[in-house]
Amino acid sequence: MAYQGNQHDYEELVVELQSKGARLEVPTESQGRRGGAGPADAKAFVLDGVPFSVPTMAEFVEASPFAVRVADGGYVITRHGTPVAPVSFAARPRYYDLTTADGVPYWHIATLHATDVLATTVVQTCIRWNDPADRCKYCGIGISLGNQNTIAVKKPQHLAEVAEAAVRLDGVKHFTMTMGTINETDKGALYMARCVRAVKAAVDLPIEVQFEPPNDLEVLREVREAGADSIGIHIESFDQAIRERITPGKARISVDEYFRAFAKAVEVFGDNQVSSYVLVGLGESPESIIEGCQRLVNMGVYPFVVPLRPIVGTEMEGVPAPDPEVMDRIYRAVEEMLARRGVRHTDTLAGCVRCGACSALPAYARERPTADGRSLPIFQG
Repeated sequence: MAYQGNQHDYEELVVELQSKGARLEVPTESQGRRGGAGPADAKAFVLDGVPFSVPTMAEFVEASPFAVRVADGGYVITRHGTPVAPVSFAARPRYYDLTTADGVPYWHIATLHATDVLATTVVQTCIRWNDPADRCKYCGIGISLGNQNTIAVKKPQHLAEVAEAAVRLDGVKHFTMTMGTINETDKGALYMARCVRAVKAAVDLPIEVQFEPPNDLEVLREVREAGADSIGIHIESFDQAIRERITPGKARISVDEYFRAFAKAVEVFGDNQVSSYVLVGLGESPESIIEGCQRLVNMGVYPFVVPLRPIVGTEMEGVPAPDPEVMDRIYRAVEEMLARRGVRHTDTLAGCVRCGACSALPAYARERPTADGRSLPIFQG
């Protein structure tokens, strides 16, 4: 059964779900993914064919007006008990049942995010996390490692093995490879290049890499030559004072240095293959966020706007998610920028932007006509 509401109602529902979360009152495979560096403490809800990451585990979810219940042989999202939209969830991947020859479960090496994207934190440790004075206050990279849901360092050959199986058994379409920062020079980019090269030798799969700006920006070219298709360099906030308070270690790399890295990345990877997470809810004003996003869009970088996702066990676990009305205002402004340039999240070959699940931007763009006048398909994988 398809969603029956209009476009505005659809956008509003997605934004509210991502800010307020939903209780799972159904016997699903799991409540979602706890801890880690990606869409943590959440589950991918497939709404009208599009996956969106929705909080399901944080304390604030208990007060949410939304719940998922069984209805007509499937699942339905309810608001204050009233059904508002059908929803489905991805099945457990078949590759999760496999183990490497030396005994590592495949799902400890890379997990399925949303419906068709493989994702891994190549190095599940970070010099920022290890020093509380430097730690990003919202980050949960060490939590899943502490829960023994992953391993600290993924070997290139293991990543290649898992990627091949995920494509063959589960139809995975692209691969997101992020990492904790492992040094103050190349930031881990050279190890990432080794991992990319191994995966590309095993399977034809578009790959996005994510890491902090390396000191020598020519390293980006080495990563591209290893086979990476897209890159995420995540500034999170354009406000230096907020960066120094929330991401103190990363804040030593100035906003201007980040923009120099963006410019180099666009030169190396091309327009629409460079992105940056922009977090709403850290204290930065909507005006500042919109201005920063415009600067990114103008230079060919996709601003991947997402609401703060307070992760249980982090210093910000009690911080409320941003107001849906604020998110709506920012999303509409950023979608207008992207529309003027004719940019879509599906233009990116791999990674978080291509998946789109952690942001509501795909919901705002889905009715935008293409160059030949057709409507954007709901989901392009």
